[in-house]
Formats: sequence, C-alpha cells, structure tokens
Amino acid sequence: MTQYMFSLVACALLASSDLSHAKVISIADQSNQVENSSQGVLRPTQGMSMAFVEQQFGQALQKYDAIGDPPISRWIYTDFEVFFEYKLVIHSVVPHK
Repeated sequence: MTQYMFSLVACALLASSDLSHAKVISIADQSNQVENSSQGVLRPTQGMSMAFVEQQFGQALQKYDAIGDPPISRWIYTDFEVFFEYKLVIHSVVPHK
C-alpha cells in the first residue's frame, strides 16, 4: 500500500511539473499595430459616445446592429472599425489589408 501511495504522489508531481514551466506566448505582433495618430490612422478611443464618434468621424459606411449581452455593435469606416458596448466605444481597430 505504501508503494502504491508513493507511485501516486510521484505521478502527480511529474504531471504538475509541466504546468510550472508554462510559457507565455503573445500573439500580438507589435509590427502590425497601427498608431492612433495623424501619422498612423486617427480613430475613436475607448469611452467616446456614438454621437461623438459620428460628429468627429462622420457617417459610418456600414453599421451592424447590436448583438449579445451586453449588446455589442460595430461600425465600419474606410480605414478602421469601431466596436461599441451599449452606446460607448470599447475598441477601434485597423483591419489588415
């Protein structure tokens, strides 16, 4: 019985040893990020309202209705896309061409 318990503990330690050596992998390639400025692509920032985005950047080419809970909607512009939660910007992105 003692040898059985020893084997169980040894297996548990070996199995958990791989977890302690996990690597962090970033999929965000910094070279693909476009600066949010006049040198890059000027676009809405987090917290802006839909009305302010429309006032500053004009009418979107396409607007997708909100889906999910919380409701997330998306507006498409020529150079970027804007994601809203309720009526506030949560993120804007420059799609890869």
